[in-house]
Amino acid sequence: MDEITFRSDTVLSDVHLYTPNQRHLMVRLNGMGQPVFLSQFKLLWDRDSQTDSGAKGGDHTEGTPPTGAVCSRMGASLQAGAGTITPEGLEAQLDEDGDLDVVRRPRAASASEPLGPPRDKVHPTILTQEEDDVLGDEAPESSPYNVIKIEHTMATPLEDVGKQVWRGALLLADYILFQRDLFQGRTVLELGAGTGLASIIAATVAQTVYCTDVGADLLAMCQRNIALNSHLLASGGGVVKVKELDWLRDDLCTDPEVPFSWSKEDISHLYSHTTILLAAEVFYDDDLTDAVFKTLSRLAHKLKNACTAILSVEKRLNFTLRHLDVTCEAYDHFRAWLQRLEGLAGGRLRFAVEPVDATFPQLLVYERIQQLLVMHGCESWTTKKADH
Repeated sequence: MDEITFRSDTVLSDVHLYTPNQRHLMVRLNGMGQPVFLSQFKLLWDRDSQTDSGAKGGDHTEGTPPTGAVCSRMGASLQAGAGTITPEGLEAQLDEDGDLDVVRRPRAASASEPLGPPRDKVHPTILTQEEDDVLGDEAPESSPYNVIKIEHTMATPLEDVGKQVWRGALLLADYILFQRDLFQGRTVLELGAGTGLASIIAATVAQTVYCTDVGADLLAMCQRNIALNSHLLASGGGVVKVKELDWLRDDLCTDPEVPFSWSKEDISHLYSHTTILLAAEVFYDDDLTDAVFKTLSRLAHKLKNACTAILSVEKRLNFTLRHLDVTCEAYDHFRAWLQRLEGLAGGRLRFAVEPVDATFPQLLVYERIQQLLVMHGCESWTTKKADH
């Protein structure tokens, strides 16, 4: 058959997959006609002390029952009625005909007391269309400082996955909060920022953050998310500038008629002051990975200061017919690029790449799986870069 009879080209982030369906109520439609949702991510931090106290033990979630609670409840339920004693010593319930009455697992009394492992990690705010307008006029002072609000879509085509929230972005945000001293007062550039979550977190400590991606609709979503979280940025004095940066182009867009284009002042500031480059969950396609690393290399040559690149990636396992085995082809391609950068021998530019131990404190509530990785890369010059 020459024609495709079935096609499934939508992708859903695990962050949204484990959110109860009854909470998937949209806020509005975006310019592409896609439903947009608003989620609140809880920050487990102390704004006053800015310490990591209370955030260690990253898998802890408020409301999680203590270990063994499920077993004790099930045991109590099994022993609630009259019946026969099994060899194991448990009393089995029988119905009126003498048949075994299978006891169902009791439902939790509330959402704050789940009976199983905590899978409900994200809590979208339920709004009506009328309430959405109220949210836009909400005073920043009324927003809690332990919550970050993010607008996003769900179940998008592959080319729109940046409109979803991914675990790699949450891991990168955690690392930023862990390395506050590294970001303090710096100028930061994020590539493929998506919803802008990591850029917003970076701006709580950095001086200027360039939040970049492609697509006017996606960048408009970033801009709205920044406005929703202005209360987090106000105390640190950080500024987030949403700009278009296409990895497939050598130059930045300076056309004033194009939304989110660059001014000459912004470009000059970017090249003169940027010292940290960020990227999260942008290494899922080999062609895009090539484009990202070529962009990183091009920026490293243009920046006046030596920079640090922090890359977050989820190592995804896939079964392929070509190998008839479970492989990580996208991650392998990503690792090959890292090795290529480390192996550069010509010129004065050197790259040093090392994995980060992901046991640092977890300050955002999400499922930190072992396949989540952070890579920390630094560039150095054999002579002063100002002479380059």
